[in-house]
Amino acid sequence: MTELIRDTAFGHLVRLVSRGKYLKYQEEADPSIWTRYIDEKKSGHLAHHGDTNPPEDGTNMEGIGGVRTRDDQFRSNSDSSSGTMVDKEGNEGVNKASGMKYGPDDPENPINWSTFKKVVVTAELCLLTTSVYIGSSIYSAGEENIMAIFGVSRVAATLGLTLFVAGYGLGPMLWSPMSEIPQIGRNPIYQGTLLVFVAFQTPTALASNFGMLLAFRFLTGFFGSPVLATGGASLADIYGPQKRAYAMGIWGIAAVCGPTLGPLIGGFAVQLAPVGFGGFTAPWTWPIWELMWLSAFCFVFLFFFMPEMSANNILFRRTKRLRKITGDDKLTCEPEPQAAQMKPKDIIMMSLVKPITLNFTEPMVFLLNLYIALIYSLLYIWFESFVTVFIGIYGFTLGEEGLAYLGILVGAFAVIPPFFLYLHYKLEPKFDENGNLEPEQRLKPAFVGAFCIPICLFWFGWTSRESVHWIVPIIGTSFFSIGTFLLFNSVLNYLPDAYPAEAASVLAGNDFMRSSFGAGFPLFASAMYGNLGVNWASSTLAFLSIAFIPIPLILYKYGATLRKNHSKHARKDI
Repeated sequence: MTELIRDTAFGHLVRLVSRGKYLKYQEEADPSIWTRYIDEKKSGHLAHHGDTNPPEDGTNMEGIGGVRTRDDQFRSNSDSSSGTMVDKEGNEGVNKASGMKYGPDDPENPINWSTFKKVVVTAELCLLTTSVYIGSSIYSAGEENIMAIFGVSRVAATLGLTLFVAGYGLGPMLWSPMSEIPQIGRNPIYQGTLLVFVAFQTPTALASNFGMLLAFRFLTGFFGSPVLATGGASLADIYGPQKRAYAMGIWGIAAVCGPTLGPLIGGFAVQLAPVGFGGFTAPWTWPIWELMWLSAFCFVFLFFFMPEMSANNILFRRTKRLRKITGDDKLTCEPEPQAAQMKPKDIIMMSLVKPITLNFTEPMVFLLNLYIALIYSLLYIWFESFVTVFIGIYGFTLGEEGLAYLGILVGAFAVIPPFFLYLHYKLEPKFDENGNLEPEQRLKPAFVGAFCIPICLFWFGWTSRESVHWIVPIIGTSFFSIGTFLLFNSVLNYLPDAYPAEAASVLAGNDFMRSSFGAGFPLFASAMYGNLGVNWASSTLAFLSIAFIPIPLILYKYGATLRKNHSKHARKDI
């Protein structure tokens, strides 16, 4: 537990209050081991030309060992006991620099964490994801009451849902690149924004007018967004490529839990919760209070038990500690000079320009983002039909209508065993000895998922009638989560594999595009289902999903060619 807690927010607080007396790092307990962290090759590159990468001019760096100075100005004559360099004139200590690294079994490197620690962190990311994602659909249970209290139309009331979704689509454009900066890391972003997310639930529930309600719904979505875009990147921090898909699958279940449990929890709260108490608890406010309680519990839990996951940030802070321990200000690490060279212009490019540029200039990114955006949009517009079907046709109460969403959750759990078996017996053997896999191999599960979406929508649309038992359309809903699970896992594993150097920007662009679509589609859901009826409205969505089925098939066949011949940023070596 010490290893888990030491690098959490609580652990840092304990270290600060005790001035480092408690929860010491290994180099603080035994300063003699710091030399294990020196990477001689990168140290030489750093001293030679200020970068840990080999020189671009092809300069031969062989035969230079230890802590180094500039190769073209100083002899490689170091004092064997001190490691101090001597230049051609005999001056000591000139331009010394050391490159810190992770050892192959270094327990501080997230890839080398114990199974227990990885499982705990994965569970925490799942809890955080569900706590935020539930905030979108939990609101919908109170829409009727919002219409009555604020005197607005159904379309206007739906804005509380769509603006929340828009907020968590826009937020990652800022938060995701910030979490990649070594001096910041992921934990401050996750917990800092979550604290604001919790705090903003109170003014949301106490909104005195409709404009205030919409403004805070957007802000809560914006501040709750980091994990929705970078949760996959965080899992990549602690799992290698061969095991990452398993963790992504579990995380995908947590993402499904949010939208499906929201109407259930919110529906019974609106229906049964007491009202009064000075006007603070109108029926529609109870789902907001529940969201605050859940996210506040999540914040407290993460404060005590979520460690930093960014390998660059952990190495950066270790280097700072070693500079203090050794008194050597020249010690540095690979992420440090890269971060120091970043100017405000570079951060803006990475945050705002690059995700959009990659989306529209990289054909693989655009096609897959468009497909995922469509599925996301269909999910939210289709959710709006549940009131029409289960309350309007089958006579469910508001709370019982929330139970109808559990079919989606059952489908998500049902797909996990065959998906994991596929990963173990089919996908893992295809990794080479270096742990590499052709990215297009990730797309095979999408072939099945692509067909599950129209199956669900046709099934649901044409069985939702009084003459058919209500369980039949609920069974049909399970195919949507099966399809969504397989598509999302294929795409969110493919993109980081195909664009490893641009993973944060690619995933931020994916989240922005799908949330932008998801925010707009629910606005016309009521009119669409009212005018076309449940059967033809659902069929229209099914036909739309059929049109996109060829996308993963085409990219599986031609993706490698596109990456190698028509892409500036994609990986070309496999």
